[in-house]
Amino acid sequence: MSVRKRTWTTAKGAEKEAWVVDYVDKSEGGKRRLKTFAKKKDATAFEATANVEIRAGIHTADSASKTIAEAGALWLKTGEAKGLERATLSAYRQHLELHIKPYLGAVKLSQLSAPMVREFEDKLAAGEMPNGAEPQPRSTAMIRKIRVSLSSLISDAQERGMVARNVVRDLRSTRRRGAERRAERRQRGKLKVGVDIPTREEIKAIVGALEGRWRPVLLTAIFTGLRASELRGLRWQDVDFDRHELHVRQRADRYSAIGKPKSESGERTVPLTPMVLNTLKEWKLRCPKSEQGLVFPSSGGIVEHHSNIVSRGLAPAQIAAGVAVTGKDNDGQPIMRAKYTGLHALRHFYASWCINRRADGGLELPPKVVQERLGHSSIMMTMDVYGHLFPRGDDSAELAAAEESLLA
Repeated sequence: MSVRKRTWTTAKGAEKEAWVVDYVDKSEGGKRRLKTFAKKKDATAFEATANVEIRAGIHTADSASKTIAEAGALWLKTGEAKGLERATLSAYRQHLELHIKPYLGAVKLSQLSAPMVREFEDKLAAGEMPNGAEPQPRSTAMIRKIRVSLSSLISDAQERGMVARNVVRDLRSTRRRGAERRAERRQRGKLKVGVDIPTREEIKAIVGALEGRWRPVLLTAIFTGLRASELRGLRWQDVDFDRHELHVRQRADRYSAIGKPKSESGERTVPLTPMVLNTLKEWKLRCPKSEQGLVFPSSGGIVEHHSNIVSRGLAPAQIAAGVAVTGKDNDGQPIMRAKYTGLHALRHFYASWCINRRADGGLELPPKVVQERLGHSSIMMTMDVYGHLFPRGDDSAELAAAEESLLA
């Protein structure tokens, strides 16, 4: 490998010079490569890096490098071969097609740098569109997801020997990731009772309004905190009437495909209240038959669609219970809409019920038990989402009692 100066004269008689790195890579047969730089220091730096990469067998010349778009296609094939869930692959494909390829698709892997990734993130945040279309700013959370996908894409290319290092991983520091998580939480804000979490009075009204085939599934959602996917995938063999509990062992994704829970912690046991237990016993006698033995199948015996549970069960129950807000239809006429738009609001209520003090009608469970009931992968996740709901133990009555005890 050598660095040499090249000079030439243009057609107009101007003197030009450049620095050329001349080397042989370790590809089959050993190909001679030339790379040109405007400055000697850049050529020397490349020579040093290339020497190390060639000895390690991980060097890829620019002319032989794949583009990010080409590497992305291979990355998706890897995901399919690994048997990733359809929903996960769909999210990866959206990140690639809608966000990564329009900005970085033509860039070669060997040329991708940390500054380029930073510029890419800045453009996503500003909403700058490559085709000059109307700006579409991405949220902090979405940018993080896109960056994770880009990092995964490059890692796959790295394993295939298409690139020496993952510049996205080099760019991120633990300190910065922590700052980003805090920024996301600030942007999202804390969950609020009566806004994100149904109040006790609202839940009582909803329970009183539940009827028909939607009563069992919504009661179970309220008093077990199961995710919508876990409710849709629940089987009768996982309901233990003798022990008054159910076991979460599988779930149904958005495409109704049955699979394992979201994480190892998602596989758990949840106790059943007497009302839910008796309702499920009655429901089992008239539940539609299902080849998979589902507890809450559709009328045809297959996995129930999430949208049906919300639009035909949860929303009408809220309106009947008076848990609604005023809106307008397509003609501008006032109508009543359900206050809470998704099943996750019921999961939030269950979490708050587990956390609240017994004096307030809650279970007053320790954080670790709440984590286990909800199936969170870590106690940090539980505290990040629900930490502000835990009793602080410093209200006026408790402070007065503590003061009296101390000074007695």
